[in-house]
Amino acid sequence: MAPLTYFNGTPIGLTAVFVALVSSMGGFMFGYDTGQISDILVMDDFKRRFAECAPAASLELIDVSTCEFSTVRSGCIVAFMSIGTLIGCLCGAPLADALGRRYAMVVDCLVFFVGDIIQITSTTHWVQYAIGRIITGLGIGALSTAVPMYQAETSPSQIRGLVNGMYQFFVTFGILMAYCIAIGSRELENSGQWRLVNGLGFTWPTILAIFIQTMPESPRWLAARGRDEEARRAIARVRGVTGSSSIFGKKSSKAEDELKARWDGLIDRELDEMHNTIKYESQSANGTWLDCFKPKDKVLYRTLLGMSIQTFQQLTGANYFFYYGATIFASVGLSDSFITQIIFGAVNFFCTFFGLYVMQKCGRRWPLILGGLWQSAWLFVYGALGTAHDPTEDKVSGKIMILASCLFIFGYATTWAPGAWVIVGETFPMRTRARQSALATASNWLWNFLLGFFTPFITKSIHFRYGFVFAACNLVGSLIIYFFLYESAGLTLEAVDQMYNDPNCRPWTSGKWAPPGYKDRADMMAKLKTENTKEHVEHLDSDSVHDEKVAAEQRT
Repeated sequence: MAPLTYFNGTPIGLTAVFVALVSSMGGFMFGYDTGQISDILVMDDFKRRFAECAPAASLELIDVSTCEFSTVRSGCIVAFMSIGTLIGCLCGAPLADALGRRYAMVVDCLVFFVGDIIQITSTTHWVQYAIGRIITGLGIGALSTAVPMYQAETSPSQIRGLVNGMYQFFVTFGILMAYCIAIGSRELENSGQWRLVNGLGFTWPTILAIFIQTMPESPRWLAARGRDEEARRAIARVRGVTGSSSIFGKKSSKAEDELKARWDGLIDRELDEMHNTIKYESQSANGTWLDCFKPKDKVLYRTLLGMSIQTFQQLTGANYFFYYGATIFASVGLSDSFITQIIFGAVNFFCTFFGLYVMQKCGRRWPLILGGLWQSAWLFVYGALGTAHDPTEDKVSGKIMILASCLFIFGYATTWAPGAWVIVGETFPMRTRARQSALATASNWLWNFLLGFFTPFITKSIHFRYGFVFAACNLVGSLIIYFFLYESAGLTLEAVDQMYNDPNCRPWTSGKWAPPGYKDRADMMAKLKTENTKEHVEHLDSDSVHDEKVAAEQRT
């Protein structure tokens, strides 16, 4: 199988695209579960069954206008999933190390199935539904550790930012899909309103569990276990320079073998770089949870940095809108909060397309810095208007607040949404990567829970002034990025580790850093492009010569 394309002269295979698409289904599950609960909470049948209602002779006779969720009950239903995800991401790290990234994802999907069954079979006890959300959270949390790690370890460094960004893209896709399904299912009678939304949740883990087995295992995980031939095969597949027909028990063709031989040097260099890092890290034995907090080689620095960035992704305020969007939009006087929620989800989804481009072309640091400033500005507008005017009476203020929300989401979807997951995937050293990724992701889920649970209490007390809190958090997040995050765009994972340990490199100068042998990052990119392009052209020329010989033989 020939490469799908060449990036700066380096081959990129079709398998690299499928790695991004298939594994990102874990992000879709995250987004779908996040998006569905906002609309389910306002569905009539769900309120009759699980809210506090005026007494009636039977469930069908309950007057839904008397049904209201208490602050505690709605907070628990929304936020309990985050308890599961917090535990799941911590358990997902050793699971991914023990079973490999792919098989760990299958186990995570099975856990999700169990939680979804518990939710669907709930009848009138809201606690059962909440427990089901905890268990689905276990699966989603474990996937949130395994998927970004798998994508970063498997993808070619030239497109790693794009591939890692796909995780967040699928999160937004899942949120939008949940909104669209919910607006259709609300027309159904009885429990079909919300059970259809929950039931369709079985589709996404099924797709992930089946198709991830057709993808290569992480070459870094394989190399760390001495399975070099499998690691070489995995690298070759994502580069598109070997046949993938062996998946189905067939042998590679002669043309595929010739193509593989031409790019053996590239595969050897990548594998050698992995081995050098593994050899260095093996001197410190296997990475443990305690090792994540040791200052040597800036491991503690990177653990705290990853946890901080994931924390401030939550403190941007995005999930304030995703979890309680329907309620928020109803509070500003909009007649159909479902429709507005879909518009909101569409803005989030389509802007993430631009976010993938930003992560690939503009690096990591400046998009996050400028994104934080942009988000802060619009949250100040949102909070100021909501505080100065009653949006249920002042329709103009209400509409401007919705516009400010959408512009906030535009900034979030193009910067912090994909950026936090990209950084988690590429910042940590191999020896402790799984556990550091788990700790960073755990901080995301911890704050996800705190915001999901306490938001009803906070908004009841300070109303739209909540926007000021998130605006300030965005400013703090921008400062953390400027002073502590190193620019990792364009570097291999092994080179990123070298950069963090270079005493002469500072975060604000890291954009120019390059491995030994290059003057700076621009020089490295230029030389690699020249070298790879030359090698690519030579391969094309040899292909032309080969084709001419074959044609001449056929004529004779």
